[in-house]
Amino acid sequence: MSQNLVIRSADVDGLEISWFAPICSDDFEYLGVPDDHLKSSYEHTREVLLNAERLGFNNILCPSSYQVGQDTLTFAAAMAPQISKLSLLVAVRCGELHPPMLARTLATLDHILKGRLTVNIISSDLPGQNQASAERYQKSREVIQILKQCWTRERLNFDGDFYQFHDLSTEPVQPYQVGGGPLLYFGGMSDDARQLAAEHCDVFLMWPETEDRLRDVMADLSHRALSFDRKLDFGLRVHVIVRETEAEARAYAQKLVSKLDRETGDAIRARALDAKSLGVARQTEMRAAADHEGYVEPHLWTGIGRARSGCGAALVGSAEQVLEKLRRYQQMGIRAFILSGYPHLQECDYFAKLVLPHLKTAKLAEIQGRIPKETPFTPLGRGKRR
Repeated sequence: MSQNLVIRSADVDGLEISWFAPICSDDFEYLGVPDDHLKSSYEHTREVLLNAERLGFNNILCPSSYQVGQDTLTFAAAMAPQISKLSLLVAVRCGELHPPMLARTLATLDHILKGRLTVNIISSDLPGQNQASAERYQKSREVIQILKQCWTRERLNFDGDFYQFHDLSTEPVQPYQVGGGPLLYFGGMSDDARQLAAEHCDVFLMWPETEDRLRDVMADLSHRALSFDRKLDFGLRVHVIVRETEAEARAYAQKLVSKLDRETGDAIRARALDAKSLGVARQTEMRAAADHEGYVEPHLWTGIGRARSGCGAALVGSAEQVLEKLRRYQQMGIRAFILSGYPHLQECDYFAKLVLPHLKTAKLAEIQGRIPKETPFTPLGRGKRR
């Protein structure tokens, strides 16, 4: 790990290995070719999530998208009583819900999960909106500040640019977790995004880039966090294609895009609310720098980005090669991985069989002491702040 990088879990040798719940109609056998039996539905996504728990993953990202798929919080609430070990990383778009009501919603979900809730904070335009970057991230900053007050204080007093509250009771919104409530995961490449993450979030999530560019981002975020007397953990959201041999993995990658035409790919990327973000632009730059097969560095394939906004690259290779790549990321200081593959059920099985048994895993919330080991039942909203 770089000597200039300061992270919260520097001495932890375990990795948080998460999978992805395709609730946004983002599951294909061939990219760009919708398949009815893989279409977003409660039944299909539930099967993916329960499979991830059975196979031993630590966490699972429940993403958010307005255009397609299911409602994230509704799906998470339905699944929470059905799982006993898996954590949920629930994506929340700031501004969708009134912040005190959002605090109550997340605290309730945290109780149902017995502390296994993590929150992916998203700062993006809502449907029909087009806010300047500074305004959008300031609004997200205020939402986070209100969440933290609601989860740690008896009364909410807040005077911001977008929200104002005076002496509002927070008794109904005490979370299950100690130490300030669920961990906040956050990603964004703009200066405004980085400042917000450094000031308020716990895990900075990155999309795949070359190792050198990832190191630069991590060093910058580490420095910014120290200016607030804080430390961050780092995570990587990346797809994965792993097989017994490298040749098999590379062949499957090419099969995945074999029915994709340029017009379809462009339309899929353009429909996302974040299509014009700096993070998406960096994914586009990475594809442009890749070789004729789409590889921008050994075992990092950019072909998935041809039909997907956001995270646009996959780790491709044999079990040994993918494992080595993950360990290189770990040495860089990355502690959390959110993985996915197409189709999600199939690729979850491949990764769990070929790679997961060789990794030491750990939940970041447990490492940080957020989940109490022995907690007596306390009615929601009663008792002292923990």
